[in-house]
Amino acid sequence: MELNEKVLSSERLFQGVILGLRRDTVQLPNGKTAFREVAEHPGGVAIVALTEEGDVMLVRQYRYPFGRKMLEIPAGKREVGEPPFVTAQRELMEEVGAEAEKWYDLGTMLPSPGCYNEVVYIYMAEGLRFSAPCPDEDEFLAIEKMPLEDLVALCLRGEVADAKTVVGALKAHAFLAAGKKPCALDADGV
Repeated sequence: MELNEKVLSSERLFQGVILGLRRDTVQLPNGKTAFREVAEHPGGVAIVALTEEGDVMLVRQYRYPFGRKMLEIPAGKREVGEPPFVTAQRELMEEVGAEAEKWYDLGTMLPSPGCYNEVVYIYMAEGLRFSAPCPDEDEFLAIEKMPLEDLVALCLRGEVADAKTVVGALKAHAFLAAGKKPCALDADGV
């Protein structure tokens, strides 16, 4: 059965600093037409940064759309044309003041593929060296750390609901519990 939809026209509804919004008219597999609203985002990264003791570095920050503080792994938006691995290195330094000796690829996550084109690249980092964090001027973070197992327990109890944190924590924990490491990356992120 054919499942693809063909774009017949596209209309830009909004272009902001972080998000764009367009409405496409598509032809469905059965020949009828429908509208598809797409929120466009440049993509992001998330990092499960592990200390020598097995603690994961976290940030607590106020998330305006939900009106509350949330506990998350370090993460951030890609700049236009910026490779995801470069974004991950930058965000780890900005948010928790760390550089990592070893990087691993935990794959990607599509937060809401029904209407949102964002791709989040998830990494695990080890061999951390710390200096002073340098968050963006509009970013206010409290740095925390806890054992990875405790973060996984919070995720499983629903006390941490941020998708990238849940996915990153569970993937990192699954690899480590199996005695395996995800795909290692070289200095260029390959």
